[in-house]
Amino acid sequence: MAFGISPKHIQEISLEGLSTEEFLALALEGAKLETWEIGTVKKNGFIAYSGFSLSSYGEEIKMTIENGNATIKSECTGSQILDHGRNKNNIGNLIINISNLKEKLSREELTELTNTLSIKGDDLLPESALETKSKVSDILAIFKPTEGYFITPILININIAVMIIMILTGVSAINPSGEDLLTWGANYRAMTLDGGWWRLLTCCFLHIGIVHLLMNMYALLYIGVLLEPILGRTRFLVAYLVTGIAASVTSLAWHDLIISAGASGAIFGMYGIFLAMLTTNLIERSARKAMLSSVLIFVGYNLLNGLQGSVDNAAHIGGLVSGMLVGYIFYPALKDKDAIISEKYSIRIISVGVIVATIFIYFTTTNAIGIYDRKMTEFLDLEREALVVYNLSDTTSQVSMLRILKNPGMANWKKCLKIVDDVNGLNLPMQLKERNKLMRIYCNIRLETYNLLHDLTKDTTQRERINAEIENLNINLQKTIEAVEQIK
Repeated sequence: MAFGISPKHIQEISLEGLSTEEFLALALEGAKLETWEIGTVKKNGFIAYSGFSLSSYGEEIKMTIENGNATIKSECTGSQILDHGRNKNNIGNLIINISNLKEKLSREELTELTNTLSIKGDDLLPESALETKSKVSDILAIFKPTEGYFITPILININIAVMIIMILTGVSAINPSGEDLLTWGANYRAMTLDGGWWRLLTCCFLHIGIVHLLMNMYALLYIGVLLEPILGRTRFLVAYLVTGIAASVTSLAWHDLIISAGASGAIFGMYGIFLAMLTTNLIERSARKAMLSSVLIFVGYNLLNGLQGSVDNAAHIGGLVSGMLVGYIFYPALKDKDAIISEKYSIRIISVGVIVATIFIYFTTTNAIGIYDRKMTEFLDLEREALVVYNLSDTTSQVSMLRILKNPGMANWKKCLKIVDDVNGLNLPMQLKERNKLMRIYCNIRLETYNLLHDLTKDTTQRERINAEIENLNINLQKTIEAVEQIK
């Protein structure tokens, strides 16, 4: 079985005594019978595109005539893995149409049909928009940089290498913990805004398990072989990095608590660039029309899938929009090497624009979660000191017990209450606000318990009543702790 990025079928047939022009005329007529959209037509063949269907995003059919034989290739324009026999059927139907037309038409009719061929110039059929795919002919070719496919495999290799190193250091290959992801550079507002600006880039090479990695690398491979030959190495690399950062910044501004990781933001950026290219005349019209449906399906499906709570759709949208802007800025230089906005200046404009936007958002986004986390760390330290009361021995003197119950005991619980009241003023997500309400109840129960323990230590005559009250408080305390843990 032949290996390829997307399904295809290739078949070679003889011209059976017909001239190149006659066979080409019959093939074009046969393509029209299939209602394919004819794209490029040259003296040695043509490129056409089938329509969208439930089983396919559309196929590119390319026929090349050479040395008395015609080679016909049908290849899916989309990123689907299976073609449900569409490519083989396309070629089979075209061959049948050619055969039927040959038997049906008289010599005079065939000559007349041949004379209607409209071929501009004497040049040969150019490479199609999908031609770079053929360079990835086996598994190893995915990882090997070649002409027209140079930066893409390097990016794939870096992403895979990061995952391998993570696994070798003990990180789960299937479901890495949030702590592991943060250690390796995931994007999380509290940490990114607290001096971890570099996470905006590192998170683009970090994945949440092997399945996540494989899905993203297949998408990167597909868009890479289509887009890198158009942009060239430098523009492709710059585009990947700046749209990846733009996606991370969008996620940073959008989400309070989500830990974000993965190349999908940058990949959406590359799809955004390609989408921009498909709305211009940079790519041949028929090819644009066929590929547009594929790109829109990919984008639409993944954005809808991103409505799930576990997917960072903000990064997808940020990557897509920034990618389209990058694509339109690149377009003049891609279309005309002498354009006012040359490659050098377009890269500078994009880089400076992303840097300025990143700095602005970075320093204007409120780090409420970061402040909350620091306050909670302070809360835990105070709590730990206050709970030392329960570690005292039975031989502790009354004076020492009373002193410790007051300070650090009751004094620390009052400080904890002050912390809870302070963080209530922050712009926090609803679940943290609910958690704060419970934390306040928790602190008040602790403070009331310590007051009762203080009274009991001073006067044991009320032991039975005080112990009963403490028991009830402990029941409420346990319920409150369980409620807090559920919100976590």
